[in-house]
Amino acid sequence: MTRAITLRSRPVGWPTKDDFELVELELPPLREGQILVRNLYMSVDPYMRGRMNEGESYVPPFELGEPLRGGAIGEVVETLAPEFRIGDIVLHDYGWREHAVLDASEARRITPLPGVPLSAYLGVLGMPGLTAYVGLLDIAAFKKGDAVFVSGAAGAVGSLAGQIARLKGASRVVGSAGSPAKVAHVIEKLGFDDAFDYKADGPVVEQLRRAAPDGIDVYFDNVGGEHLEAAIDVFRRYGRTAVCGAISVYNEAEPVCGPRNLFLVIGKRLTLRGFIVGDHADRMPDMIDEVGGWLQEGRITFEETVVEGLENAPDAFIGMLRGENLGKMIVRLA
Repeated sequence: MTRAITLRSRPVGWPTKDDFELVELELPPLREGQILVRNLYMSVDPYMRGRMNEGESYVPPFELGEPLRGGAIGEVVETLAPEFRIGDIVLHDYGWREHAVLDASEARRITPLPGVPLSAYLGVLGMPGLTAYVGLLDIAAFKKGDAVFVSGAAGAVGSLAGQIARLKGASRVVGSAGSPAKVAHVIEKLGFDDAFDYKADGPVVEQLRRAAPDGIDVYFDNVGGEHLEAAIDVFRRYGRTAVCGAISVYNEAEPVCGPRNLFLVIGKRLTLRGFIVGDHADRMPDMIDEVGGWLQEGRITFEETVVEGLENAPDAFIGMLRGENLGKMIVRLA
């Protein structure tokens, strides 16, 4: 037997704990080519909110009454797959549970870097890290000398996107965050040139103009809404946006209007390009090689907010949506 979190009901607006249920599951016997993994850490991520809704999207919706899915890292405790041994550390997509039976093809063996915690493979060296790397370098086509704006700059993706821009030679890196403490972290710990508290200091566009008085060339968008509208206003000609997420509207019960200034896209010759990180898995080795090297050299820093226990995973997920985390939100299972 093992424990798992299932989706009890589809959230309307903001999720609540009542939308989730902690259940006991009987594990199926292993078949040839399968492994049993004891999960050590699991991830909660903004994209999961969309999977809780009905309807077609780029990933299938979660099914009611079924265990949720998401990134997890764990230890192989039983194997009928010759490519894995007991004790191997693997990354897979069967989170939200304490144990998982999966096909060997669904797991990736991790060789931990010295001095880097395993949980980093769910954050800075995992899907969020790849999202930041691909979004900045490939989707937004960053080049040395660009001025960069990152929304959600204290989060798992935004914090790394800004640091990569700095290391790659940005002329200026500015960010937005949701509290004075996060703003201080973004400037003092992550090395951004400036940052602002979008909740407290007035319209985003005014704050962005103050932080980037000469305009911006690249916008890494984790938030959408007012932030995207502000970036369009402050862009120089030929600016590029990597549209990664729109967390500001994920929990709205009714559709919201888009940016009111999209007409500026024409005159400024802007590019707004959305992307899904799963389409860029081939870039994972490059990201781990470059970002992992920066980590070991102490040139990149990262934060984690760790919640203990599977039973608290719904709280961690809801807290992440509300911006209660600094860096990557992680749930430690064992």
